[in-house]
Amino acid sequence: MGAVSKDDAAAPKTAPHRSAGDLLVARGRLEPAALARAERAQAETGERLDRVLTRLGLVGERDMAEALAEQLGLPLATREDYPALPLTEDALPAKFLKDSRVLPIALDERRVTLAMADPLDDFAAEAVGLRLGLAVARCVAVAAELEDALERLAGAGAGSLEQIAEAAATAEEESTEADVARLRDQASEAPVIRIVNLLIAKAVEARASDIHIEPFEASLRVRTRIDGVLRAVEAPPARLSAAVISRIKIMAGLNIAERRLPQDGRIKMVVRGKEVDLRVSTLPTLHGEGVVLRILDREGVVLDFDALGFDAGTKAQLLGLLERPNGILLVTGPTGSGKTTTLYTALKHLNAPEKKILTVEDPVEYQLHGVKQVQVRPKIGLTFAQVLRAILRQDPDIIMIGEIRDLETAQIAVQAALTGHLVLATVHTNTAAATVTRLLDMGVEDYLLTSTLVGILAQRLVRRLCPHCREPYAALPELAEQIAGGEIEPSGSEVTLYRPRGCAACNGTGYHGRAGILEILPMADEIRRLVLRHAESREVHKAALDLGMRSMRQDGLLKARAGLTSFEEVARVTSAADG
Repeated sequence: MGAVSKDDAAAPKTAPHRSAGDLLVARGRLEPAALARAERAQAETGERLDRVLTRLGLVGERDMAEALAEQLGLPLATREDYPALPLTEDALPAKFLKDSRVLPIALDERRVTLAMADPLDDFAAEAVGLRLGLAVARCVAVAAELEDALERLAGAGAGSLEQIAEAAATAEEESTEADVARLRDQASEAPVIRIVNLLIAKAVEARASDIHIEPFEASLRVRTRIDGVLRAVEAPPARLSAAVISRIKIMAGLNIAERRLPQDGRIKMVVRGKEVDLRVSTLPTLHGEGVVLRILDREGVVLDFDALGFDAGTKAQLLGLLERPNGILLVTGPTGSGKTTTLYTALKHLNAPEKKILTVEDPVEYQLHGVKQVQVRPKIGLTFAQVLRAILRQDPDIIMIGEIRDLETAQIAVQAALTGHLVLATVHTNTAAATVTRLLDMGVEDYLLTSTLVGILAQRLVRRLCPHCREPYAALPELAEQIAGGEIEPSGSEVTLYRPRGCAACNGTGYHGRAGILEILPMADEIRRLVLRHAESREVHKAALDLGMRSMRQDGLLKARAGLTSFEEVARVTSAADG
C-alpha cells in the first residue's frame, strides 16, 4: 500500500459509474452470468452486492478487496503494512477489532490509518476515531490477511498456532494414549478447537484441495496440497498431536478410542462464508494416526467444459459421444486427475427433465439437482455391483458409475449398455489405450467390449500459469525442435513459451488454479479389430494417433504455447512416450 498521503479522505470516494461487479467483470475475474446471478440474489435478500458475491463463492476475497479499493478510491493494504506489534496498546479492545474486522496499521499525532475488511462500515471507523481522538484514513484489507494479523497481534489465546498452543499449556499432564476420556476433554478445549478451525480456514483460503496431518516421533507435520503440489505450513507442537487428531475425529463422527484401524468420515462446516465438505481419512502409522482431509468446496466447483481445459475441438468430440443413446464412455486417469469433476460436468450437460439419471458413487462428492445419487456402503454389503443391479430396475436413461474396480461391476456396466443405457464411468489407468487392456485383464469379453465401448477420455491436471505475472520467453532451439518435431505444428522459426514468475495474486508460486490436458480415443473399426486380437496398449495408442487422436502430451504442448501452462508442467505429468 505504501504510506497514505495527507490528502487521503477519511471516507471513501464513491465511483457510482462503475460497481465492484462491473470492475470484476472488466478484469476477467467474474463471468457476466455469475454477476447476473449475484444481482438476482441481491434483489431477493437486500444484501450488498460485494457480500453476495463473496458469500456465494463467486469471487475471492483478494479480488473483491482490489475491486472495492478501485471503486472507492482507497489504498489496498498488503501483508507488509500490518504492524509487528499493536499500535494502540489497550485503547481498542481485541474483541471490538475482531468483530468489526478493522486494525490500525499506521498512527501519528493527527491521524490513524485503519485497515478495514468492510471499508463502508462507517460505524467502526467513527468509533475508532472517537476512541483515539484522531482523524481516520481508511484502506481496504483482504479479509483473510486482516484476520491473520488480528490473530497474530492478539497474543495469548489467539494468534499463531504456536501461540494458541502455548495458551493451551496447563499444569495438567499430557494425556496418554490409554486415557480416552481425558483425550476427549482435551480435544474439546477452546485452544485445540481454534487450532483445528484455523488450520482448515487457512487451507480453504489458500484454495487447498487436501490437508495432510502427519505425526512423527518428535514433531507434527502439516501440509496442504495446492494446485496439485504439497506445501508445508505452520504446524501445532508435537505434544498436541493426539488432541488435534482427536478433535478432527470428533468433528467427523469417528471413534476416537479406535486407533488400530483406518476410519473414514465427513465434516460439513462453513468457512469464511463458504459451505465446504471435508472428507476425513485416518490411517494408523508408527507414531500415531495420520489424517488426510479432502476439501470439497461445493460452491466453488466449476462444472464447465471450457473452464476444465476443453478446447472447441475436444469439447465437440466429447459432446458427440455424450449424445449417443447407449454405450459406455470411460474417463480415466490417476487419482486426483479430475475424472469425477469431468463426469459431473457431463451429467450437468445431459441433465434434462425427460431423462432419468442415476449415479452410484463412493463417496458422493457433489450433489447435482435433478440427479438421483447413491453412495455405496461396503460395510453393510451395499457394493457397486449390488447398487447397479437395483438401479437397472429403476428404469434409468443414464447411469454414472464412480469407478469400475472389478469384473462384476464391469459386467453389469456392459449389460446396462447392451440393454439401451448410456453408462459413464471412471477407471484408474494412465492412458486411454491402457484402459482397453485393463478391462480385458479384468475378464471382460473382447466382443462385448467392442460392441458397447463408444470412447475413452484420458486426462491429467496441470497448474495454470498466473495471468498477472507469467512471462514469455523464446524456447531454446533444442526444446523448440522437440515441441515442433511432429508433436505440434511449428508456428515459425521461434517458439514462444511462458514461465512462472510469482506475484501477490498467486502467493509467489507463479501458478493459480489447474486445467486439464486431455486425449479422446473413439472406438473406430480399426481400434475394435485391435481389441478383438488383444493387441498391446502401445499398438492401440499408435493406431489412435494415426487416426487423428491428439495425445495428452500434444494437448499439453498446445496449452503451453498458448500461455495457459508451462512446458515444465506438461513434462511433469506426461512423458515423451505419451506423444
